[in-house]
Amino acid sequence: MPHLPITVRRVTDPTDPALDAFGRIQNSSYYAPDMLIPPSMFPALVSGQGSRREDRLLVAEDERGEVLGGTLYHLLTGAGFNSFMGVTAAARGRGVGRALHQASLEDARAHGRAGLFADSVYAGRQSPGEQAAEARTGTDAQQRRQMLHALGLRTVDLPYWQPVGGEDGGPVKDLDLLYAPLLPDQQTVALDLVLDTLGAYWHGWLGPERTAAELAALRERASSDELALLPATETPRYWR
Repeated sequence: MPHLPITVRRVTDPTDPALDAFGRIQNSSYYAPDMLIPPSMFPALVSGQGSRREDRLLVAEDERGEVLGGTLYHLLTGAGFNSFMGVTAAARGRGVGRALHQASLEDARAHGRAGLFADSVYAGRQSPGEQAAEARTGTDAQQRRQMLHALGLRTVDLPYWQPVGGEDGGPVKDLDLLYAPLLPDQQTVALDLVLDTLGAYWHGWLGPERTAAELAALRERASSDELALLPATETPRYWR
């Protein structure tokens, strides 16, 4: 039976049923959904309530209006940051993720951003418990990175970690920072763009002082003012 066409649209109505559908996809398609922005916040995000950034939530639907996947990202200083993209198990392999990624990248282009950042778990630094949780969800960190590479994302050669959310409230160090430039042949990304984007992303939940400290530490760990873009299947050289 042929697949029905896919339509990608932006959700702006906080009462849109697609928000609940996307929340279910997020909770079922990622092994640690408690690490993500909770679905209860989606209505405020799409309506722009109390936000200093431009939040975007896109969904991909078939002709019947069934939500096949979605993505949540934020247009920040200089670039965007993708918080999550997920697709239903039944719709995998139909190009849903590619359609969502291309739509978000075109949105970034239309609003003068240089590209989109994201972070993604590196399989080699996952604990056995995390790997088991992935398996129960039917996902695999290495395969996810292969998919992200195919979409055009690249690993930023920078020792990056999420400041909070790890053991005892410490940093999460199994993540790498990825970047999807608008120019597919781009080989590097400016450290200043990384810092400006992460500063805008972290400010709302870390506050100004903690954000400044984390950015200073990240600059100290950087090897250059221009950071190499590596295959998304690789981890930064710091970890090797």
